[in-house]
Amino acid sequence: MTSNVIIRLLLNESCVIKNKPDLEQDWGLNESALALSVFDVVTIKSQLDTLGYPYQDRSIKSFSGTFQLIELYTLDPLNNTIIFSNKPAFPELLENPLSGPGSAEEAGKNMGPKRKIGVLTSGGDAPGMNACVRAVVRYGISKGCEVFAVYEGYQGLVDNGIKKMDWKSVRGYLSVGGTTIGTARCMPFKTREGRLQAAQNLIKSGIDSLIVCGGDGSLTGADVFRSEWSGLTDELLQNERISQEEADSYTHLTIVGLVGSIDNDMSSTDITIGAVTSLHRICESVDSIGTTALSHSRAFVIEVMGRHCGWLALAAGIATGADFVFIPERPPAGDDWKDSLCSVAERHRRLGKRKTVVIVAEGALDKNLNPIKAKDIKDILTDRLGLDTRVTTLGHTQRGGAPAAFDRILATTQAVAAVDAVLRSTPETPSPMIGMSNNEVTSGPLMKAVELTHEVAKAIGEKNFARAMELRDPQFAEEYLAYNATTILDDDSMLVPEHRRLRIGIINVGAPAGGMNAASRTAVRYALNRGHKPFAISNGFPGLAAGSVEELTWIGVDGWTSRGGSELGTTRAVPGEAVDMGMVAYQLQKFNIQSLLVVGGFEAFSSVINLEAARSKYPSLCIPIGLISATVSNNVPGTDFSLGSDTALNAIVDSCDAIVQSARSSRRRVFVVEVQGGRSGYLAVEAGLASGASTIYIPEEGVNLSRLQSDSRHLMAMYMDDAADKSEGRIILRNETVSKTYTTDVISDILKDEGHALFDSRTAVLGHIQQGVNPSPMDRIRATRLAKCSIDFFEEHTSGALEKAFANNEDAPISLSNVPESAAVVGVSGVSVVYRSVKELIQVTDMKNRKPIDAWWMSHRPLVDLLSGRGLFTPEAQAMLNRSQNENSD
Repeated sequence: MTSNVIIRLLLNESCVIKNKPDLEQDWGLNESALALSVFDVVTIKSQLDTLGYPYQDRSIKSFSGTFQLIELYTLDPLNNTIIFSNKPAFPELLENPLSGPGSAEEAGKNMGPKRKIGVLTSGGDAPGMNACVRAVVRYGISKGCEVFAVYEGYQGLVDNGIKKMDWKSVRGYLSVGGTTIGTARCMPFKTREGRLQAAQNLIKSGIDSLIVCGGDGSLTGADVFRSEWSGLTDELLQNERISQEEADSYTHLTIVGLVGSIDNDMSSTDITIGAVTSLHRICESVDSIGTTALSHSRAFVIEVMGRHCGWLALAAGIATGADFVFIPERPPAGDDWKDSLCSVAERHRRLGKRKTVVIVAEGALDKNLNPIKAKDIKDILTDRLGLDTRVTTLGHTQRGGAPAAFDRILATTQAVAAVDAVLRSTPETPSPMIGMSNNEVTSGPLMKAVELTHEVAKAIGEKNFARAMELRDPQFAEEYLAYNATTILDDDSMLVPEHRRLRIGIINVGAPAGGMNAASRTAVRYALNRGHKPFAISNGFPGLAAGSVEELTWIGVDGWTSRGGSELGTTRAVPGEAVDMGMVAYQLQKFNIQSLLVVGGFEAFSSVINLEAARSKYPSLCIPIGLISATVSNNVPGTDFSLGSDTALNAIVDSCDAIVQSARSSRRRVFVVEVQGGRSGYLAVEAGLASGASTIYIPEEGVNLSRLQSDSRHLMAMYMDDAADKSEGRIILRNETVSKTYTTDVISDILKDEGHALFDSRTAVLGHIQQGVNPSPMDRIRATRLAKCSIDFFEEHTSGALEKAFANNEDAPISLSNVPESAAVVGVSGVSVVYRSVKELIQVTDMKNRKPIDAWWMSHRPLVDLLSGRGLFTPEAQAMLNRSQNENSD
């Protein structure tokens, strides 16, 4: 509610009139007598003009063209300075220059060569494309570039659907699936005239670079466009469709490719934007189908996308525990795949399974290149085995929904690399494709990647299936072998010699984490397939000390892959500290445990360290001990990812999406969201990047009053840039242990007070919901792979002692291995599984703060602040950016 207010000022006649300041002087430097809050500067200026009063207008416009900061100075009859402003009546809060991150100087350092960049999405839509567009726009602006969106893909190039983007244009993009700027099939672009028109539209818009997010066809089209560029510009000039000056200015078109494809079918990259989210949709569907299949003891044949690539089908098969998978790259080996299918399904039924799930890629083939269709599989299961079988084709549900955390982070980091690639490009540089290899963003020749991608289809067509598998990333082949070894080959074909068979204990330690059960299930089934005996050790090391050891069966772990928590039970107790080491050693010897698989977090890491150190006292501890890291904090050394960390990230991001929606609806509200992570900032950094947090507080940096004051000013600047009726909701993530003084509530209160009514503040403590309900597909797949490798690790480190005993006709010794390498973390480094001894890892671990000394994810930390606009909404930075863009236009 607003009203007109008349303020009457009574002037004391004894007051001395001040000297009238010079009109050339900056009146903002004078001490002000009165500050009045206004929102309509035009009306104020009109009134002052009518009255003939002099004034100085020092307002600054924002990216969107609206006033971000109103500052109008005039004089009263005594020549005192009066301020009309839309900022609080304490100018020093925003006038004092920021230093370090967020300062105008820092913003200036970020600016590279001035470019006008177009971004388009093409081909089939993929979740994460919007995150890609958002990052290109915001990172490009932070570098002083102008960024344009090309709507409706290549059709937009032809139809001139080109729009300049500002910072606000991409608000809310992170959580939206598909592509907001659109994609469409474009036949005109395949013609010479269509590409001529596209080139003309780019030149008229001043665009000299294109970032294209799409599949191999879209990226090929972009590179062809670039190769024809000089001929297109010559023809446009000859036909007087562009001027000589324009032809001279745009002699070269830079192209950078990003792969947006749910099929994960591009060579030269380990993963493509959208593939993981699509896998989420498939697993959600198969998990749901599983309950009805179990209820009616039915068989389900589920068709998923993948015309020439079986990644989705294989990954879904692993993540859901499917009985059989059909993929294009590796048809069933036998002469009759129908017999193989029936043999596996029937064997699983005899073992006690009530349901049968078969996943088939849409492009699946037999070894003679005959299509394998879902309906054919259904008929075989029905006719040969008498199973009540249904077919479900998931179709385009696989493309829909909000992007998973993984795809948001992947798209963001790759888009940043794409802008950098534009800025360092030269006319001689081949068009690069931004990919991901060994957990690092890469840049390589685009057309080489396309060529290798086409080779896969060629190899399949030539029945060279080994070559087709070779052309996929190394992890694909390894996961295929793991799936077969744990699911298909349970027919005594993989048994090791009897004298090398082991009794393997499986124990969970620490807090529950998504993927623990998947690891246990895989370890049990692979161990059984190899002839070993797996044993469940219930309730951690206290359970072991109490003798809670029970042999596990194949059917006993059925359905564990999709279950959250820990079916074995878990505690944080560490042997040698909270549990007597002698009792642990006694029970291991009593049950003749010859290898021990420990699945857990930092307590599990500490446990393995203590077990290894006690080997000299207890011969029963001289056995291979493998640790699979499972903790939401991702703070165990020796691996890039811990089981449960991806599940936790998705739980946090889903919650943050809901919180942002609430904050946006309430207008001008900031939520301080507390996340777990112990003394590691992994969850806060990655979730902050995936949810678009305004900033984050992590133990690696700490938090102090100066930082909070800087953050409150950052928030004030952003809220003053918002339109009055469309103010954004924002979130800040705080790690649970970042400070004992600056708690979540204290930070919220400080921000609220320092914000001076520009915004409100609330808190949200996510707590144990971060451990998730069902494990994410990525956690399930990592668990399967690592558990299989752990059993191989045990076999390797026991084979010497067991072979020696067998050769000497002796019983297997109690002490099987006491070398340090036999007590190790079985982890993931890039795309490889690695084994690093705990003794070695102690040297690179901050034991006091329970985390590795180095953290690969810290390179993502600056992007959180940068993409939230930190430093770009202060008057100094706005002025600098405006000057930069004006120079670019000139």
